[in-house]
Amino acid sequence: MGDRDFNAAHVPVLQEEMLAMFEGLEIKTFFEGTLGAGGHAEGVLKAHPEIERYIACDRDPVALEIAGERLAPWKDKVEFVRGDFRDLDRHLKEKGLQAVDGFFLTWGCHRCN
Repeated sequence: MGDRDFNAAHVPVLQEEMLAMFEGLEIKTFFEGTLGAGGHAEGVLKAHPEIERYIACDRDPVALEIAGERLAPWKDKVEFVRGDFRDLDRHLKEKGLQAVDGFFLTWGCHRCN
């Protein structure tokens, strides 16, 4: 399955619930610690055009590559981090951030390759 095929087939399972949590909020900086194929990120970026920085973290280099293609329309806002969300403080510090306006994590396993 090619990257484009995966993006077309990938359905973010918590999309509606996640977007409802941030409805009506103004978000400038967002951290996602389990980016996967980027489906949730795409939803947040569409729903919140005011986002200036979207820190997109995942341990899987294939997931980051797939998400990079999917999130290309927001390439000026999205900053990819290969790592674990448990290192959130370090990732933010490396980006010169002390806080974010929103964050999203999912627990579980995904495999993009």
